[in-house]
Amino acid sequence: MSKKVKNKDLAAKLGVSGTLVSLVLNNKADLHGIRKDTQEKVLALAKQMGYFNPADEKREIHPIEETPGIIGMIVPSLSDPFVAGITPYLQKAFSSLGMGFSILTRDADDQRFDRLTGAFRKFFSGLILVGDAADDSTVRILRTADYPFILLEKEIRGGRLNTVNTDSSAGSKLVAEHIKKLGYKNIIIVADKYAISEDTGLIDKLYDDLKSVSDANDPVIIELNSTVSESDLDFSKFEIFLRPPFRAEIVITLHSLLVYPVMSLLQKRKLRVPQDIALISMEEGTGFNLLYSPVTCLRKPLAGMAIKSANMIWTEIKNSGKGKYKRQVNLPPELVVRNSCGTI
Repeated sequence: MSKKVKNKDLAAKLGVSGTLVSLVLNNKADLHGIRKDTQEKVLALAKQMGYFNPADEKREIHPIEETPGIIGMIVPSLSDPFVAGITPYLQKAFSSLGMGFSILTRDADDQRFDRLTGAFRKFFSGLILVGDAADDSTVRILRTADYPFILLEKEIRGGRLNTVNTDSSAGSKLVAEHIKKLGYKNIIIVADKYAISEDTGLIDKLYDDLKSVSDANDPVIIELNSTVSESDLDFSKFEIFLRPPFRAEIVITLHSLLVYPVMSLLQKRKLRVPQDIALISMEEGTGFNLLYSPVTCLRKPLAGMAIKSANMIWTEIKNSGKGKYKRQVNLPPELVVRNSCGTI
């Protein structure tokens, strides 16, 4: 039988006091003002070292059981590049905690989903809601039931929920500073027609950064319908800005799914990327590095987001979903520079 993990063992590895470890493991950390990120580190290491393993020699019962021991992640679509990218990192993070991991898709039009939400506790110890899967109704049901859950890549107001997001403001500044180095002045920003209301904040931030950091001219906003076929896209929206007096020098797409139709439109008009017009995406997409002109893009911090998400949901499980303080974690993306922006 393995040796029982003691508080002093955890304290030594983390470089904190045994008292702090004891307060965290006995769910008294909030009462003593211990930071949430510190609590998460203690609980995660305790789980990894076997502190919560069942039944030692004295059959001692440790604080809070985690059965059924599986985390569910509800996503709007399995085809989302972000979901495909972060899933391996989440599986690894939960595996290190000795927990299972499962993915469910959410149909926004499925009226049965609200009834299913009440049964989740039988199958999952906690939930991660990704993007649009975190609708108001689902969040309200989970909060009312004190169900352990966090939001991933979902902006909220008020700071009353646990969230892990990419820092879009940091990403906007990275893109603006890079464009300044390249010397581009005339910029087109391409947004998804059906996501424009949710992207307003990012558009405003990007607009301001391009004006203040790169001293560019007023960017032009173009809305495209990403759900239609490439042959049905209206190129006339672009044409007027590809010739004088504006003569666009670079296109910025807000979403990865817009890159392929935009590049296809440009190719049909025999416009080369980046020789005739440059391109940057605010999201990384599948196969961007394999295109004829590999696409410069912002890469989400997937590994860091997975670790933060795993530790955060584990803390919520230990607190039975009743933790008093909630955290909003924003991690900066990385600018991956490739040929499409005209740098290489």
